[in-house]
Amino acid sequence: MSAILPFRRRSIDDLTERELIALAVFSEEDDARRYQDFADACAGSYPASAGFFAAMAAEERAHRDSLLALYRERFGDILPPIRTEEIRGLPRMPAPPPGAVLAQPERMRSEATARERRAETFYAAAAARSRDARLRALFNHLAEAERGHEERAGRLEAEHLTEAARDAESTARHRRIVLTYVQPGLAGLIDGSVSTLAPLFAAAFATQSNKETFLVGLAASVGAGISMGITEAMSDDGIISGRGAPWLRGLVCGLMTMLGGLGHTLPYLVPDSWPNAFHIATLTAALIVAAELVAIAWIRTHYMETPFLRSVFQVVVGGTMVLLAGIFIGSA
Repeated sequence: MSAILPFRRRSIDDLTERELIALAVFSEEDDARRYQDFADACAGSYPASAGFFAAMAAEERAHRDSLLALYRERFGDILPPIRTEEIRGLPRMPAPPPGAVLAQPERMRSEATARERRAETFYAAAAARSRDARLRALFNHLAEAERGHEERAGRLEAEHLTEAARDAESTARHRRIVLTYVQPGLAGLIDGSVSTLAPLFAAAFATQSNKETFLVGLAASVGAGISMGITEAMSDDGIISGRGAPWLRGLVCGLMTMLGGLGHTLPYLVPDSWPNAFHIATLTAALIVAAELVAIAWIRTHYMETPFLRSVFQVVVGGTMVLLAGIFIGSA
């Protein structure tokens, strides 16, 4: 549905009772569908939150059914096309969380609260607007029901989101972050930081030219980034392993690979005309390589629970071997 320009939105005071009921039906249906989407997005990794949102969706469908029965009794089966986005004064909904990429139950619950508050605002205004006593009583009843959202949400959370369930969801969320972002990014950073050392320093010591060394490092970094990104995306579709969308993992891996290579390539932008330009660029690149290796060791320790000293030893030994191979080949 296309966006409604602010000056074209209608006031709730301009709506007929037929439009008020239809708008309430559509609003409850939209909320029920949204909560069901949340439940489906959480079903695999966050079953407790899935149960919470499924219960929310069921309550919204019950509201919709009561409103729809009243509408059919009074106006028939055809509802006028109207949405809450067309009405001035109702709170705007936040941007939807990226459930397809990485379910975020906290953001989902935050949106659910915003939707209930919007419904309360609408029903209170609709009750004040309605001239029919039965309809006004229904809107007041629904406004009161929405106003009790916090108590209802607390009841549902206590039922579905126990302390054990929250701990399990926290563990699952950490695992998904590691599998979707950290692991592909770390693989890319290691490859970009280590594998590009040999061609970069081979070119540096073979040519003694910053410009030519920079071009070699740039080509190696960009090429490695593209290659690693495609490899990561094609190696696992994420369906069985639960590692997330392949395009996202490929993007993260490719960008981190490119970043790892460019880190020690950029110092060779130092113009060759500068005094000691080659030595300045090479020393700076070596310091950046050291920083990259320490960063890799820290990430492995923080997210993979690898002892820091062991991780430092592993990445430094590997990086040093590749670096010396590049220097040796370039100096031959």
